[in-house]
Amino acid sequence: MRPFRDEEGFTTTSMVLSMLVTLALLFTAAQVYRVSSASAEVQDVADAAALAAEGQVAEFMIVARYCDAIVLSLTLTGAVATGLGIAALCTPVTAELSAGLIDVGRNLLRARNEFADRASAALNKLQEALPFISAACAAGVARANDGDSDGADYLGVALLVPARGETLGAGSSEEMEELLDEVDSRADEIREKAKRAEEAAEEANRSKERAFARDCGDSPDYCMYERASRLAGLSGGANPLYTSVDAWSFSVPLSRAKAYYRARLDAEALASGSVEEQARSSLREKFYRYAIRELDEGYVYETTDSFEAHFPHLPSNTEEMRHTDLYTAAVYPVTVSVPDDGGEPVRMVHAWMGCPAVQEHGVAGFASIADMEAEGLPTCPYCSFTAASMGKVAAASTSIPNGFEYHYEAVADEAFLYEKARHEAEGPSQEVKGQAGELFEKLAEALEDSVGKRIEPSPPGKFGAIAFVVNVGSTPSAGRFSSGFARSGGSLGPRAAVSAATLVDEGSAEGRNVINSALDGVRTNGGAAVGAAGMVLDAWGFMLGAYASGQDALKTGVEECLNALPLVGASGLGTWAAGKLESAVDGLGLQPAEVGALKPVLVNSGHVASKAEGSLAAGFLEAKSLVAAHLPGSTDLFSGVLTEVEQEALDGIEDLGDSIELASIELAGAGGVSIPIVIPLPQEARSTAASAVRGLIGRIRSTYVQMSGVRVWE
Repeated sequence: MRPFRDEEGFTTTSMVLSMLVTLALLFTAAQVYRVSSASAEVQDVADAAALAAEGQVAEFMIVARYCDAIVLSLTLTGAVATGLGIAALCTPVTAELSAGLIDVGRNLLRARNEFADRASAALNKLQEALPFISAACAAGVARANDGDSDGADYLGVALLVPARGETLGAGSSEEMEELLDEVDSRADEIREKAKRAEEAAEEANRSKERAFARDCGDSPDYCMYERASRLAGLSGGANPLYTSVDAWSFSVPLSRAKAYYRARLDAEALASGSVEEQARSSLREKFYRYAIRELDEGYVYETTDSFEAHFPHLPSNTEEMRHTDLYTAAVYPVTVSVPDDGGEPVRMVHAWMGCPAVQEHGVAGFASIADMEAEGLPTCPYCSFTAASMGKVAAASTSIPNGFEYHYEAVADEAFLYEKARHEAEGPSQEVKGQAGELFEKLAEALEDSVGKRIEPSPPGKFGAIAFVVNVGSTPSAGRFSSGFARSGGSLGPRAAVSAATLVDEGSAEGRNVINSALDGVRTNGGAAVGAAGMVLDAWGFMLGAYASGQDALKTGVEECLNALPLVGASGLGTWAAGKLESAVDGLGLQPAEVGALKPVLVNSGHVASKAEGSLAAGFLEAKSLVAAHLPGSTDLFSGVLTEVEQEALDGIEDLGDSIELASIELAGAGGVSIPIVIPLPQEARSTAASAVRGLIGRIRSTYVQMSGVRVWE
């Protein structure tokens, strides 16, 4: 058979050779891929081990933040409970509850200090074990990858950077304890003065309610409003109608009275043409003018803290009239007449200028009623003017309910009683504000000091974890790619890899949910938490929310707690105290804590190692640089790094139990609501002994020494 050859030189021989070369290259490439894949698997296991080790740090951070949330929330709740107790002292209706609130505040702050001490101690203990726990978890992940079809046999260990955390401690709140002692010493005095202020304020309110009824509250029955409308035709702004005493003030009836007498003067008219009626009309005009002058001297000055008023009293009878200028004013015409028998001239005082006697004899001067009575002058036979004539002008409408003056005088009396009661309330009220105000100021100072005492975790592994993994299993180099085109004998030797992981905030709500679940089931398990304990338990829920949300949530929580406390009272001290408590927390400026769930992610191992201190960091970085340059000296350096890992792991193994109980919080003292805080330890930490860790690291070291080189790790 002649070989085929075309005009371009292509032959069957060259075609066969090309196919053989192609197949050889294909199977060789597949074999190289097989060897590379089998070798790279150890890196995947190292990555998983690093993530598992750093995952334990993430769990520790959740627990530490949980404890910090408990400490801060107990601080805030104890302070708020104390503030509520101070506020409750200021009103008699809540005075009985104040003792319970103050006691709960003390219990909570005591529980806070005890919890902070025990939690810090437990977390410090857990920190010491954390390197071992992480190493054990990394080893467990490595073991979990054993036994695949290629006969993998993994050994792994991890190191946390840094290997030791900073000692945790939240301290105690001495200023809050001092404040509680001072509250106890002043409580009885504040409570008693608040009671006196409330009683006087209630009496003042009763006077105000009675005055309101006489002014316009009794409408459409007789009252100043109804009488002014009916007798003087007043309406609109000159004669306003109020339906609630809360919107009404004493200035209303005073203004109404001023408008009433001006209207009566303007509308004054004779009821008939008789001399008697003309005399009465003239006297009424004089009375109205007198009332206008007097009422113009009246005033009402009222603020939240003070009240001063002057309601001029109008005479209601002749005797009272004698004490006014109606009696002493020389405004009445005087006549002098000579008797028919030629006797002494007779002086006589008349009601008005139109009296027939005045018209007959002319005016000889003017005199007062006082002059008339002092001289014993005779009564005019026409107008019959006497002191009683003027006295009856006011008496007619002052002594009976259908008179305007009757209701005005009642309002004037109540204004006097109201002012007196307000003054009686003012003294003890100001004393309460002085003493309680000092306590609120100290509360703000103590709160600012206490919220700065926190559990701020800085654990082992906060910068990351480095995992060392070796696959000591014998893996055939050919695997499923055995062929005549590539050498299939032999097996892959031990493979080693290093990986590193660190923590990032993944932005999930897991951390927030853990914190918010702190009080789950407490209502059910803690029995009936009522009164002060129940109120404070609700407050605690708000304060846990403030841990994650900051000042706005704190402010909302305080407002909700105050709404649940019936601080409304006649003295206004309850409202004042509520405002003081809100002011005490407004300036705190509480910032939200970091509560996002932390997630371990892979990073360059050199970045993590550079954060370590001492020989470990220097040894690791030198080993990595030498291996990257493929220098044989890296074997001893890698072994030295493993020695550091071994020592760090063994130092962290100390008396690990099944769990750690941080504390048990008693909300209201012994026998009250109790909340245990327990942290379970991972199974790996309980089952892996120090000897196993030592042996594991020994095997990794011996395996590595036998190797001529390793792939560059990251």
